[in-house]
Amino acid sequence: MPSLSTANHQGSAPQIRIPRDYNAAHDLVERNLAAGRAGKIAYIDDAGSYTFGDLAERVNRCANALAGLGFRAEERVLLCHLDTIDFPAVFLGAIKAGIVPIAVNTLLTTADYDYMLRDSRARGLVVSAPLLPAFAPILSKHAHLSHVVVSGGGEALSGAGGEGAAREHSSLAALMAAASTSFAAAETTCDDVCFWLYSSGSTGSPKGTVHSHASLIQTAELYARPILGLSANDVVFSAAKLFFAYGLGNSLTFPLAVGATTVLMAERPTPPAVFSRLKKHQPTIFYGVPTLYAALLAHAELPRRDELALRCCTSAGEALPAEIARRWSERFGVDILDGIGSTEMLHIFLSNRPGAVRASTTGQPVPGYELRIVGDDGAPVTRGEVGELQIKGPTAAMGYWNNRDKTRDMFQGPWTRSGDKYTIDADGYYVYCGRSDDMLKVGGIYVSPVEVESALITHAAVLEAAVVGRADHEKLVKPQAYVVLKAGHQGSPALADELRQHVKERLAPYKYPRWIEFIDELPKTATGKIQRFKLRSRT
Repeated sequence: MPSLSTANHQGSAPQIRIPRDYNAAHDLVERNLAAGRAGKIAYIDDAGSYTFGDLAERVNRCANALAGLGFRAEERVLLCHLDTIDFPAVFLGAIKAGIVPIAVNTLLTTADYDYMLRDSRARGLVVSAPLLPAFAPILSKHAHLSHVVVSGGGEALSGAGGEGAAREHSSLAALMAAASTSFAAAETTCDDVCFWLYSSGSTGSPKGTVHSHASLIQTAELYARPILGLSANDVVFSAAKLFFAYGLGNSLTFPLAVGATTVLMAERPTPPAVFSRLKKHQPTIFYGVPTLYAALLAHAELPRRDELALRCCTSAGEALPAEIARRWSERFGVDILDGIGSTEMLHIFLSNRPGAVRASTTGQPVPGYELRIVGDDGAPVTRGEVGELQIKGPTAAMGYWNNRDKTRDMFQGPWTRSGDKYTIDADGYYVYCGRSDDMLKVGGIYVSPVEVESALITHAAVLEAAVVGRADHEKLVKPQAYVVLKAGHQGSPALADELRQHVKERLAPYKYPRWIEFIDELPKTATGKIQRFKLRSRT
C-alpha cells in the first residue's frame, strides 16, 4: 500500500498527502513494523503488555475472525468495549477488513443501545463481558444483528433468541485463537467510510457521525506531532476513553502514528485509579478533562511532582478554568494545554501551545484548520465580538447517518459548525463563551456562564460550579449558580453572600449570580461536560 507523505512549506499549514488507495488500519500498524518497532511495547493494559508485533498479530486475527463470521466490506459492527488491548485489536481489525466499526459509549443505558442498534442496522456486536447485561434484553429485537461476540467472557454463552436475531454469543478469545495471524488489507480508498462515532446526544438523539479512512492519520499529523511533539520516546495515558473522539486519538491514532507506548485503563478514571497509573507507568503525556483535573487536585492522595514523569498535559471537553490550570502547573511544573475538538471534527483543531499558554483561552488554530466566528446572520463578526465558531479542515466527518436535515445544518459547505460561542482577543487568542444555547443575556448584554464559573472556582471553598439563566419576578434573566464545595466546607447563606461578593470583585457587577444553590454533584455527560440543561429544568 502506498505511504503517505507530509510537506510543510514555510509560512503555510502542513500538507498531508494521502494516497487514493489507503487503509487506515494497515498504515497505523504496519508503519511501526517497517520502522523496526516490532519488539517495542505498544500497549499496557490491566492484564499485561503487548508489543507492536503482538498488536499486528491481534489485528490480523480479529480481521480474520470477523471475515470468518461472514461480515463483508462496508457492513457495520457495533463495538462497546472497555479500554483493554482488545479494543484496538477489534477496531483496527475491522477497518483492515473493510468492515466499519462503530465505537459506542460504555456508560449508556439499554434504551440507548437499542436505539443505536436500530439506527445503525449493525450486523455484529462486539462487547466486553461486563457490559453484556445491558444488551441482553434487546438482542432478539434486531433482525439485522447476526453475531454477538463477547470479549473477556470465556466460552460461548446461550443468548436471547428471536427470528433473525443473534442466538448465541461467540467468544472473542476463541475466535482469535483459531484465526490466522496473516491478513491482506481490504482494498479501501482514503475516502471510503472507515468508522463511526455517535455524538453525545446532548441536543437530541445521538447522531451516527461517519468518518473516512483519511481522517485518523490527519489528526496525528496536524495536532499530535507539531503541537504535542509526540514521538516514539513518549508514554501516553488518557483518562478519556477510546470510544470518545478525544480518547481515540489520544490512545490509538496518536501513539500508533509515531510508535509511542500507551497505557490503557478499563476502570473509571477516579483520582486513585489515575494516580496509580501515573506513578506506576510514568507516562510523559496525560490527557484529561477539566472536571477530572479539579478532582485530582482536590484529592488527599495527590502525588508529589517528583513522583511523576509528565512533560505535557492536555484538556478538552469543556473550557479549562484558569484557576485549575494555575494550580496544576504550580504542583507539577507542567502546563495543561487547553484545546477544543468535536466528534464531527474528530480531534482538537484549536489549542494552546507548549510555552505559549494563555490562561482562560483555548489558544489559537491548529495549523491545517481554518476558523471563523460568525453572527446570527452567518456573517463574520468583528474582532472582540461574540459569535459561533466554525471550522474548515480535512478531518470533518462525511455527515450524519440517515439524517439529511441535521447534516445540512451542521456541515455548511466546507465549514462545520461547533455550536460554541467564542470571541478573539487582541492577541489572536480564542476565548470560549459557552455553548450557543447556554449564553445568557443580562440587561441586554451577553454573559458567558463559563466566565462566571471560572470566577467562582477561584474561591478556596469551591470545587466546581455551573451557571445557568433564571428569570426573576419581573421575568428578566439573571445568572444562577450551582456550586459543589470542597471537602470540609458547608453551604450556608453567609457563604453564598461571600461567593457573590467574590464574583463582583472579579467581574463586571451585572455578571454576579443572584442565586446560589449548593449541591453534592453536578450533572454531567460521560465525557465530563456539565449538563446545564438539567440544571435549567430545576430553576
